[in-house]
Amino acid sequence: MKIRADILRMYKDIHSWVGITAGLALFVAFYAGAITMFESPLQNWATRPVPVSSVALEKTPELLAKIFAAQPQAMKSYSVIVHPTPEQPARVMWAALSGQERVSRHKVYAGMDSDGNLEIVHQDPPEIANFINVLHQRVGLPFPRAISRPIMGIIALLYGLALISGTLILLPSLAKDLFALRISHNVKRLWLDVHNVLGFFSLPFHIVMAISSVVFAFHEPIFAVEHWMLGKPSAIHTSQIRHGGTQQSHTVLLTPEGILQSLKVQVPEFEPDTLNYAQERGGKLALRVAGHDPRYALRGPDSGFAGVDPYTGKIVSTDYLPGHQTPAFAVTTWFFSLHFGSFGGNPVRWLYFVLGLAGAFLFYTGNLLWVESRRRRERKTGLLHDTRATTILASLTIGCTLGCVAGISASFAANSFLPGGGSYAAIESVYYAVFLFMIFLAFVVGVQSHKQLLLAIAGVFTIAVPVVDILARPAVFLRSGALSLDGTAFFLGASLILTAMKIHLRTQKRRCVQSDLSASPR
Repeated sequence: MKIRADILRMYKDIHSWVGITAGLALFVAFYAGAITMFESPLQNWATRPVPVSSVALEKTPELLAKIFAAQPQAMKSYSVIVHPTPEQPARVMWAALSGQERVSRHKVYAGMDSDGNLEIVHQDPPEIANFINVLHQRVGLPFPRAISRPIMGIIALLYGLALISGTLILLPSLAKDLFALRISHNVKRLWLDVHNVLGFFSLPFHIVMAISSVVFAFHEPIFAVEHWMLGKPSAIHTSQIRHGGTQQSHTVLLTPEGILQSLKVQVPEFEPDTLNYAQERGGKLALRVAGHDPRYALRGPDSGFAGVDPYTGKIVSTDYLPGHQTPAFAVTTWFFSLHFGSFGGNPVRWLYFVLGLAGAFLFYTGNLLWVESRRRRERKTGLLHDTRATTILASLTIGCTLGCVAGISASFAANSFLPGGGSYAAIESVYYAVFLFMIFLAFVVGVQSHKQLLLAIAGVFTIAVPVVDILARPAVFLRSGALSLDGTAFFLGASLILTAMKIHLRTQKRRCVQSDLSASPR
């Protein structure tokens, strides 16, 4: 494909400046986003086991009666766990609200001992998984959602523009350069080859991420326009309106066991995980069943949902029920699931994890390309040292990217020492303290040596995650989910340290060669 040189030059300028503008924020979004692919296992890893006795499903009505007698406020909203786990043995849980608080992460778990006595345990779940998810959504910005979300949308638009311009740049030399990986002393050429390979082969993934991120950022005005144009409630409100219906003629709740039996008849392949009850106006209960069907995509990161009449067990809303949606809702579900990776089970989650890390590296290499290009232009003008602008961008690139890696790893390691695994404010403080410290180091240490030093520090923080886990929580370390997380952290940390050592040895070798040349007689 032939593109005029002036047009190609314009696309290169667009690609470079858009990438520089959004690259560092996108690195944080993709690195944190890769980790959120395992948000639920991460939450289980971080949470201390609840010391409460498990209760058989058939005894749940008895347990609920004792809960409501002791804690009447629990009747407003509570959840029945279908399959309790060692990390979460409680059969019933609810959020403890106080004053004007509408949403609380303070949880209350309930069970019964062998004598039938009620056991109630309060817990503030650790916020590490939630913090990483929010960090991903806010592209690393420490601003409230109202400020960071529109910025995220603008960055996503720039991201889409960078994808288009980058593809057009690569097209003329696609056959020649796509599979080329020229490892030589030309650093810029090496980074360009890596950048091209990563960008081209993950292009469909990046297109999905760019489009869905724009929709997530501006979904409120988008849905408002939809409502104005179509003259009917938007998709996010429809399921709430369609709940109810047959509830008015029934007053006796079906037991959780009865609900599950009814669902087994109506939707045999749907596997319920949680029964979420909420009190509506007039005292009637609404029931939303969260679960999954491995054959279909899920509306949420981990679950699809069925609106169920808690008095009859009849399904009253299939808007987000996997495999039973209308075409319009099925399209919406696929749109969300393509962003969340909530289809295909763990193989797809691991694929998205790898693509997320590759995407973060794509933006890192893009910034390095800009720095190397600028350095070459400066050397041609006779400058022996980097200009201030080049130094600032090089330091920010290394400081922000490795600061993000080190900050997230430090937050994981701190989970074992912070009370209850850490509040959101505590984890946020740990992350940004390490993040800003790494940026400070990048500027103080100097361009020529900060790369290997910061790589080594990020590697040490990352390897600290499994080390701290073994020393502080050996029982947790032996669980399969912990082994996966700690093993991945060890691999990434070791890779960072080995890369730092390799760069250091290469630098030392170059200095020795230069020293020998300068010392040799002429």
